[in-house]
Parts: sequence; C-alpha cells; structure tokens
Amino acid sequence: MLFRALTLCLLTVTALSAADWPQHLGPLRTGHSPEKGLLKTWPADGLKSAWKVPGGVGMSGIAVLDSLAVTLVQKEGQQYTLALDAKTGETQWETAIATEYNNAMGNGPRAFPALTSTQAFAFSGQGILAAMDLKTGKLHWKRDTIKEHNGAVADYGMAASPLVFGNVVIITTGHENGVVIAAYSVDEGKPQWQTYFPDSIGYSCPAILEIAGEKQLVVFTGTHLRGLSPLGEPLWKYEYITPYDCNIVTPQLINGDLFISSGEDHGAVRLNITKTETNYTIKEVWASQGRTSVMRNEWQTSILSQGYLFGFDNIGGAGPITNLHCLNATTGEAIWKMPRFGKGNAIAADGKLFISMMDGNVIIANLNKDEYQELGRQQVTRGTRQAPSLSEGLLLLRDDESIYAIDVSGH
Repeated sequence: MLFRALTLCLLTVTALSAADWPQHLGPLRTGHSPEKGLLKTWPADGLKSAWKVPGGVGMSGIAVLDSLAVTLVQKEGQQYTLALDAKTGETQWETAIATEYNNAMGNGPRAFPALTSTQAFAFSGQGILAAMDLKTGKLHWKRDTIKEHNGAVADYGMAASPLVFGNVVIITTGHENGVVIAAYSVDEGKPQWQTYFPDSIGYSCPAILEIAGEKQLVVFTGTHLRGLSPLGEPLWKYEYITPYDCNIVTPQLINGDLFISSGEDHGAVRLNITKTETNYTIKEVWASQGRTSVMRNEWQTSILSQGYLFGFDNIGGAGPITNLHCLNATTGEAIWKMPRFGKGNAIAADGKLFISMMDGNVIIANLNKDEYQELGRQQVTRGTRQAPSLSEGLLLLRDDESIYAIDVSGH
C-alpha cells in the first residue's frame, strides 16, 4: 500500500508542467516556481494587467492546473469553489461547498485548494472538506470533518490546506480532545486512517518531506512539530508552543533538516532529525528565539534559495512592525534586513521574489543574498495576506473583492 501511494505521488508530481501551481506554496510546497524567462527589469510604464474579475470574501489562495485557476470565495451566504480560465479570467464553474463562515479575524474560507488532473479539493472555514470534478465543478463528495470527530473549529478558522498524496487527501482538523490528522480516499471520500494528538489545531499546512532518509508526513500543530509515516503512524515530536497557538507556516527542508518559524515574538529553529533503528533523535542546529530573534514568520513561509532564507520578521504581538530579512540558512546569521518593510507574502521564480503586500502593492525584487535589490512596486489589489501564484507568466492575486492577473513575463 505504501509503495502504491509513493508511486502515485511520483506520477502526480512528474505530470506537472512548469506552468502549474496546484497547491499551497506551489508544486513542491516550497514557494518556488520553475518558470523561467520572466521580466528582468521593471517596465517603464508599469506592470500590465491581463485581467481583473469579481471574486468574493476570503483568504484562500489561487491554485492553477492546466490553465484553470481555482480559489475559494464567500458570497451570498455561501462558500464557493470558483474556477476561472487562467488566461482570460472567464468563469468556468463555481460550486457551493458550505454555508458562510464569519470570524473576528476575517470572514470566509482560509485554506488553499489542492488540484489533481481530475479533481479539486477544498476546505471551508468551518472544516468542510469537498472534492469536485476539476473540469465541470460537479461535487463528488464532502465531509464535515469537525462534526465527525466531535471537534471544534480553530479559534481563527480552519486554515490548513489539503494535501493530496497518492490516493488520499490529508487534512488537519479538530478532534474532541485536540487535533486529528485524517486521510480520505480521493475518489469517494472514505476515511483511510486518522491519528489523534492532544494538541491544539494550529493553522499550518502538512507536507510530505524526506526526513532521516525516509518519506514522512510533517505536521506543525498549534503546540508541536510532528513526524508521521505516510500512513499516519506517529514517529517523533518536537514541542513548539507559541502565544495563541499561532503556528502557521509550512515546515521547510534545509539540506535534510527542518526549518520552522512563528510570529508573536517567538522565533525560528533549524532541526536535525536522525534515526537509529526505530528511534529518532532531534537536535537544534541553530535557534533564534524571543524578542531578539531575526526571523519570526507570522503567516508567511520563508523562501529558501541557494542556502539563504528570505522571509518576513514580524516584531511584537501580532507583528505591528515587519522587517524583510535574509538569513544564512546554515548558521542562522542575519545577512541583511529591510526595516519596517511592511506585512506581505512572497513566492520565488527565475531568481526573483514576487511579493504581495497588505497595503495592496506588488513588489518584485532580486533573490540576492548580499543586499536587497528591488526592481519596482505597484499598487494592484485592495490589500491581501495571500502570497501570489504564478502560471505562464501571469501573477495571480486576490483580495476580498476581485481576482487579478498581472503580466510578469519577459515578453
């Protein structure tokens, strides 16, 4: 069964084209796109809009597969999965998956959709997991994951994006005594396995990573970083408690080690995990914690490039001041910072950072370890927390009103 799952996952990954952004943080959940030939200098007359269309309320990002852009929006009392032609913005289908979700920290769905060649998977603000036909939007199945585990919705809504791995879709959701990692069959939505932990839920998205020489499911709950087998068997844990249980970023690999970071003045750590027979040993390679930390990612996952981490350092509770930092990923040493840069979120492609800001600006900067090199910035949205997505030279963004496509190709 494990071999079959690994084989299916490999087939799914290798079938992707360079233009696809099928899940949270892109093809490999690293924030990187393999696209090349993007703009090298800022256009004299600014970035060009390819299209702009009405959307809806929400914090979900935009997934792209085979020129179909999919996101979640809230309107008219419902949460919808919305699919657009990525090249034109024309609506292809929309499917209601849940009633509206409202929260003091922002209304609407939070989680990024996950796409395969045949299906779209969406997770609503209150924990409804739904599967739809990618081409038509026909609802295949849905599960009320909170209700079936007698759990409670996370304080700020359900934000952990679904992870498709082989023939299952994996989510982090509420359990009556904490959190449960649950896997459902992609075709019928039948439960395949579930693993309970007495943790708070948190808001981080699970990832399949190679740790200690083996494929593992790595989950960052509200209180712990945990490693599981691809079939949900607990392997190891590392306690990481933050105020308000606000662990949000997706764990990333640094030469086989794990990197995690949290806001609320908490900090970051690089962990080395080794295995001897059936026992795992966890060691801190470096840690930067508390008020003197140099990397406190609030809801932005840092970008690793050529041995350096580029990310947002949010200072203080809820990060009223945010710097942009470059760190040496080997040592944790700060290389440069842009003080009071502002809140934003970033992805990387073709040697550049593409940044969407909460003030509505889009910023493009070189991925330069020696100094901050900004190519330019331009007001595009009404403000957003979502990192942009990239497909065929188009940067896709959204806010609570509209969905945008901006041309960043080198043409």
